[in-house]
Amino acid sequence: MRVLGGSVLALEAIVVILAIPVVAVVGTVSVPAWLAIAGGVALALALVVVARYVTRPWAIPVGWALQALVIACGLLAPPLLIVGGIFAILWGVAIRLGRQADEARAAGAE
Repeated sequence: MRVLGGSVLALEAIVVILAIPVVAVVGTVSVPAWLAIAGGVALALALVVVARYVTRPWAIPVGWALQALVIACGLLAPPLLIVGGIFAILWGVAIRLGRQADEARAAGAE
Protein backbone atom coordinates (compact mmCIF):
# COMPACT_ATOMS: atom_id res chain seq x y z
CA MET A 1 0.00 0.00 0.00
CA ARG A 2 2.93 2.27 0.62
CA VAL A 3 3.99 2.61 -2.99
CA LEU A 4 0.52 2.93 -4.49
CA GLY A 5 -0.96 5.28 -1.90
CA GLY A 6 2.19 7.36 -1.64
CA SER A 7 2.33 7.74 -5.41
CA VAL A 8 -1.24 8.97 -5.62
CA LEU A 9 -0.68 11.58 -2.93
CA ALA A 10 2.66 12.71 -4.34
CA LEU A 11 1.18 13.17 -7.82
CA GLU A 12 -1.75 15.01 -6.31
CA ALA A 13 0.67 17.35 -4.53
CA ILE A 14 2.25 18.19 -7.89
CA VAL A 15 -1.18 18.89 -9.39
CA VAL A 16 -2.09 21.12 -6.44
CA ILE A 17 1.11 23.14 -6.92
CA LEU A 18 0.33 23.51 -10.63
CA ALA A 19 -3.23 24.61 -9.80
CA ILE A 20 -2.13 27.58 -7.68
CA PRO A 21 -2.00 30.02 -10.64
CA VAL A 22 -5.38 28.77 -11.83
CA VAL A 23 -6.98 29.54 -8.48
CA ALA A 24 -5.19 32.89 -8.16
CA VAL A 25 -5.94 34.17 -11.65
CA VAL A 26 -8.86 32.30 -13.20
CA GLY A 27 -10.78 31.16 -10.13
CA THR A 28 -14.51 31.87 -9.91
CA VAL A 29 -14.12 33.38 -6.45
CA SER A 30 -11.80 36.34 -6.02
CA VAL A 31 -8.95 35.04 -3.86
CA PRO A 32 -5.89 37.14 -3.08
CA ALA A 33 -2.78 35.73 -4.73
CA TRP A 34 -0.93 35.36 -1.43
CA LEU A 35 -3.79 33.31 0.00
CA ALA A 36 -3.92 31.02 -3.04
CA ILE A 37 -0.16 30.51 -2.85
CA ALA A 38 -0.11 29.89 0.91
CA GLY A 39 -3.10 27.56 0.82
CA GLY A 40 -1.82 25.63 -2.19
CA VAL A 41 1.65 25.18 -0.73
CA ALA A 42 0.23 24.12 2.66
CA LEU A 43 -2.09 21.59 1.00
CA ALA A 44 0.72 20.22 -1.18
CA LEU A 45 3.02 19.86 1.83
CA ALA A 46 0.30 18.06 3.77
CA LEU A 47 -0.16 15.66 0.85
CA VAL A 48 3.59 14.97 0.73
CA VAL A 49 3.78 14.36 4.49
CA VAL A 50 0.86 11.93 4.42
CA ALA A 51 2.42 10.22 1.36
CA ARG A 52 5.55 9.62 3.43
CA TYR A 53 3.60 8.06 6.33
CA VAL A 54 0.89 6.28 4.35
CA THR A 55 1.47 2.98 6.20
CA ARG A 56 0.60 4.52 9.56
CA PRO A 57 -2.95 3.93 10.84
CA TRP A 58 -3.76 7.65 11.00
CA ALA A 59 -2.69 8.32 7.39
CA ILE A 60 -5.74 6.81 5.69
CA PRO A 61 -8.35 9.06 7.38
CA VAL A 62 -6.06 12.08 6.99
CA GLY A 63 -5.67 11.18 3.31
CA TRP A 64 -9.45 11.11 2.92
CA ALA A 65 -9.70 14.49 4.66
CA LEU A 66 -7.14 15.91 2.25
CA GLN A 67 -9.12 14.48 -0.67
CA ALA A 68 -12.21 16.28 0.63
CA LEU A 69 -10.20 19.49 0.97
CA VAL A 70 -8.98 19.30 -2.64
CA ILE A 71 -12.55 18.69 -3.80
CA ALA A 72 -13.70 21.65 -1.69
CA CYS A 73 -11.14 23.79 -3.50
CA GLY A 74 -13.31 23.13 -6.53
CA LEU A 75 -15.52 25.92 -5.20
CA LEU A 76 -12.67 28.32 -5.97
CA ALA A 77 -11.82 26.88 -9.38
CA PRO A 78 -14.21 24.33 -10.93
CA PRO A 79 -11.46 22.32 -12.67
CA LEU A 80 -10.20 21.37 -9.20
CA LEU A 81 -13.54 19.74 -8.54
CA ILE A 82 -12.92 17.33 -11.41
CA VAL A 83 -9.26 16.79 -10.53
CA GLY A 84 -10.11 16.30 -6.86
CA GLY A 85 -12.77 13.76 -7.75
CA ILE A 86 -10.38 11.82 -9.96
CA PHE A 87 -7.72 11.74 -7.26
CA ALA A 88 -10.28 10.72 -4.62
CA ILE A 89 -11.21 7.74 -6.80
CA LEU A 90 -7.53 6.93 -7.31
CA TRP A 91 -6.94 7.19 -3.54
CA GLY A 92 -9.77 4.75 -2.86
CA VAL A 93 -8.46 2.32 -5.47
CA ALA A 94 -4.91 2.64 -4.10
CA ILE A 95 -6.09 1.83 -0.59
CA ARG A 96 -8.13 -1.16 -1.74
CA LEU A 97 -5.47 -2.64 -4.01
CA GLY A 98 -2.70 -1.86 -1.55
CA ARG A 99 -4.49 -3.71 1.24
CA GLN A 100 -5.14 -6.67 -1.06
CA ALA A 101 -1.46 -6.79 -1.99
CA ASP A 102 -0.43 -6.58 1.66
CA GLU A 103 -2.80 -9.41 2.57
CA ALA A 104 -1.54 -11.55 -0.33
CA ARG A 105 2.06 -10.90 0.69
CA ALA A 106 1.29 -11.84 4.29
CA ALA A 107 -0.53 -15.02 3.17
CA GLY A 108 2.40 -15.96 0.93
CA ALA A 109 4.85 -15.51 3.80
CA GLU A 110 2.95 -18.04 5.93
